[in-house]
Amino acid sequence: MRFRVSHITHYVYSSPASESFAELRVWPQDSESQTVISRSLEVDPQVPVAHYTDYFGNKVEYFSIPNQHREVRVKANAEVETIPHSIPALILETPVAEVLQIYQGRLFRLFDFLQPTDAVALHAVRRLRRRFFSPQRPIGEALLELNHWIYSNFKYQPGVTDVRTPLVDVVRQKSGVCQDFAHLMLAILRLHQIPARYVSGYIEAFDPEVADTPLVGAAASHAWVEVFLPGEYWWGLDPTNNKPADERHVKVAVGRDYSDVAPMRGTFKGAREQKLDVKVKLKRRHAGERAMLTA
Repeated sequence: MRFRVSHITHYVYSSPASESFAELRVWPQDSESQTVISRSLEVDPQVPVAHYTDYFGNKVEYFSIPNQHREVRVKANAEVETIPHSIPALILETPVAEVLQIYQGRLFRLFDFLQPTDAVALHAVRRLRRRFFSPQRPIGEALLELNHWIYSNFKYQPGVTDVRTPLVDVVRQKSGVCQDFAHLMLAILRLHQIPARYVSGYIEAFDPEVADTPLVGAAASHAWVEVFLPGEYWWGLDPTNNKPADERHVKVAVGRDYSDVAPMRGTFKGAREQKLDVKVKLKRRHAGERAMLTA
């Protein structure tokens, strides 16, 4: 599938800011499951934009505005082709005990994705510990059950949490949004010594070719989880929608938790308050449209 992605971030200050700096992670990744066809970034006021690759392999852009300004508008555009990608059945059928043994030889590489963080607080989920991962159970079956369990027991409810809400509060109120459910899943996995990472990106809400239940989380950046499996596979799982990540998911960045992949963060001087507006649009391109453009 080929998608056009538009991600607009608009800050308006209560009074003129004398200076501001921002760092962006809105550049989709090339990977085994997707290819970036084209990509552009527009910043208003116009300033030079530099970029680097961070510790986790994400492409990061940054800029500073040294002059007085009342607003900052950033528009990231991309065209991305997603590719069917599946995990071999033999890997998913491997018993949990064998998978945990295989991890032992890779602990140094996987260290970051086994540790607690402020957002992935393991103590918050200790009382939720269940036997998802009994030793002889196939790892794929266990992971899908955990994915389904979060979907079934936690309500998707925008507005009840924000990026600062502790995981213990999410567990107590049994509600939140996609980033909360990703942090919850990461905590349970890491508590069981299963390495997993946070993924930010976009998702297509409605499949134009199928009359089906819409996927949740398309209004802004979406979040899901990738679990490391034997054979060097990262398997994407989306607990918000109770499904593996597939061609309708566009991956942007990965990290230990949300703080590693925030789409835009920065600082400003002069103004006391700011108003933020974010608009995300993901549109599938049809085969005829592709053919016309590539002819």
